[in-house]
Amino acid sequence: MSTATHTLQRWPSRQPVAFLILAPIVWLALYQTLNPAAEALVAALPVDRASHLGGALQFFFYDTPKVLMLLTGVVFVMGMVNSYFTPERTRALLAGRSEGAANVMAASLGIVTPFCSCSAVPLFIGFVQAGVPLGVTFSFLISAPMVNEVALTLLFGLFGWKIALLYLGLGLSVAIVAGWIIGRLKMEAYLEDWVRDMPRTSAQFEDAGATLADRIQAGFASVREIVGKVWPYILAGIAIGAGIHGWVPQDFMASFMGKDAWWSVPLAVLIGVPMYTNAAGVIPIVQALLAKGAALGTVLAFMMSVIALSLPEMIILRKVLKMRLIATFVAVVASGILLVGFVFNAVL
Repeated sequence: MSTATHTLQRWPSRQPVAFLILAPIVWLALYQTLNPAAEALVAALPVDRASHLGGALQFFFYDTPKVLMLLTGVVFVMGMVNSYFTPERTRALLAGRSEGAANVMAASLGIVTPFCSCSAVPLFIGFVQAGVPLGVTFSFLISAPMVNEVALTLLFGLFGWKIALLYLGLGLSVAIVAGWIIGRLKMEAYLEDWVRDMPRTSAQFEDAGATLADRIQAGFASVREIVGKVWPYILAGIAIGAGIHGWVPQDFMASFMGKDAWWSVPLAVLIGVPMYTNAAGVIPIVQALLAKGAALGTVLAFMMSVIALSLPEMIILRKVLKMRLIATFVAVVASGILLVGFVFNAVL
């Protein structure tokens, strides 16, 4: 490795303030070139820009770097923020708090914590051991994948702040209310026996005193870990969205997922549950569906079910929950998602 390359790699750690000033400027400059570059690339190909294929290619060439840049930027920033919110600190913040206010806090912490379905079992065990109430734990487990920084940033970048705030409010409401209901049902008996019998531990957190350079490195580590895992889902989602954008007739999508079809919301939830993807993969599909005339409430219900009620997460949670508690969790969350879809189709 050359000396210049090594120096460039070490520069963010040696001059963290300068890096944090210059990096957003470079990012914004590159972001502004995406649409002209996508149009130029399509124009260079032997396809008609006005054709179905031309429209699909422009969608793919523009949205792929756009989503990847948005994802990289927000994951880096949130990686720095998340260096303050480790699993240990999250457990310590929630342990010993009463329900209600704790449900609100748990759902809010889910926004800034990068935990997904693959983390469900160790997080659940850690929360139970720390004495976090069951309903509060579920508020966190619903919010963390559904209302995370990736989803909110991509929604903001693709649809604007109004849709992003709408999704934030809806997602938090579902997580808070669903967790509170599960807590009121007193279903601790439906934890697996080995989970209930685990010895309780104190939820303590000791600040390691990380420097700004350390937090920048945490941001880079988050980009490597998260973007490195989700980019195939992004490409798949954008490819599906490009196909919808280029070939699916608008009238067909409006009739299938429009306001007039009362069954569109429950059907969207049923379709979304068995899908195995995440916010980064499903949002490009949502963008294409809305552009083709799908109703906002139906699309939001589809997105929420994909992220919050994925079948793989249910399989993972089966290691720590009995079937009755899993069924209750699915029923309560699905009811909230259906209500969101119906209400917003009715008022918007």
